[in-house]
Amino acid sequence: MGFLDRIKKFFNLGLNDPKAWNPSLWRLAGSISNSGENVNESTALTYSAVWDAVNLISGTIASLPLHLMQRKGSSKQIVDDRRLYRVMHDQANPYMTAMTFRKVLMAHVLTWGNGYAEIVRNGYGDVVELWPITPDRITPEMRNGALVYRVRVDGQEVILPFDKVLHVLGPSFDGFTGYSVIGMARKGIGLSMAMESFGELYFGQGTHPGVIVSHPSQLTPDSHTRLKDSLSAAYSGLGKAHRLMLLEDGMKIEKIGIPPNDSQFLESRQFQIPEIARWFNLPPHKLKDLTKSSFSNIESEQISFVTDSILPWLVLLEQFYAMKLLSASDKSLSGYGRLYFKHIVEGLLRGDAASRSAFYTVMLDKGVMSINEVREKEDMDPITGGDEHFVPLNMVPLSMVKEQFKKKLEAEQNPSKQIEKKEGDDKEGDNDEKMV
Repeated sequence: MGFLDRIKKFFNLGLNDPKAWNPSLWRLAGSISNSGENVNESTALTYSAVWDAVNLISGTIASLPLHLMQRKGSSKQIVDDRRLYRVMHDQANPYMTAMTFRKVLMAHVLTWGNGYAEIVRNGYGDVVELWPITPDRITPEMRNGALVYRVRVDGQEVILPFDKVLHVLGPSFDGFTGYSVIGMARKGIGLSMAMESFGELYFGQGTHPGVIVSHPSQLTPDSHTRLKDSLSAAYSGLGKAHRLMLLEDGMKIEKIGIPPNDSQFLESRQFQIPEIARWFNLPPHKLKDLTKSSFSNIESEQISFVTDSILPWLVLLEQFYAMKLLSASDKSLSGYGRLYFKHIVEGLLRGDAASRSAFYTVMLDKGVMSINEVREKEDMDPITGGDEHFVPLNMVPLSMVKEQFKKKLEAEQNPSKQIEKKEGDDKEGDNDEKMV
């Protein structure tokens, strides 16, 4: 839809018509990139690299186990008897699983820069349901010194207070609304989409008249104008490129367009994949670009994906969940202990048996985990005696290092005492033998 067409469509709608609140109508020129492509949060997903980036990050985060934890003193445990645990771990509302809800919320953050959900509580104040709200229908604003959320529903406005909306925002300037990655990357995404359209038309319609058309005789000004206008109307512009051109009256055509291989069409398309990866802070190989990957660096790139791409989002989500879904008493250190949310990053190893096995081996050898703790992570029943922790015999506690070093230093400074002590030990041994 062109710029003028969208203006015409907008003024044909009444303000009480829900379609009039469509953000694509309000952003009349803002979503048009310099390449001529209409780039917004919906159309950008038609480009494969953007789709893969959003689907990868949101799907990875949503697939990680999310637990409601309780810390009391030095002990930690999973609080699975709370309704909130079931909402965030099993089912967010009667129609959505917890993974579906969390993936939708994260996808909104990645594209719009903001993810919203309505919080439904029961009479006791417990969170019982979470309903996602598309970011194009909600606006945060200050009213009478309080932050509220204005939601558009069927052409009407509903005001939700701060404590009834879960709002997760990405990079932001003011801390109240996040930047839209699609909006910030509009030029790059528009270029990628334009190259997709160019390739589609080039291969779909077969020819590309970037040409000079010559006529064997001299044309009158009116004939020249009519011929130019008719050719431009029929063949000018990206949407009308590659059409079959019909010539008459002995006209000739001279092709001057640059072939796709000369304009490095394929190389440009390949370059756009790491460009999109930069916008979403992803290693290029996660978007299926393996041109710079090898067996020697793919493991380090995978670690980079977890630590640099996923971990910052996990910390952000955990803090927003705690701030909006837990009560003041839940977050207090007194009483029954502080509650908090925790993603289990080890879930990323679930698909790699070798890495998972190596991790468990180190944790068992160092005494960090017991056999039953490992079996619990593998969804296996505990065994008798499996709660013991084991450590290597050739290691000593750090507190004993100073004492051992002191004994060694005394032995080096007073070797005679050590000889006398050894002889005394030998005599005691002889006496013990005689007694026997």
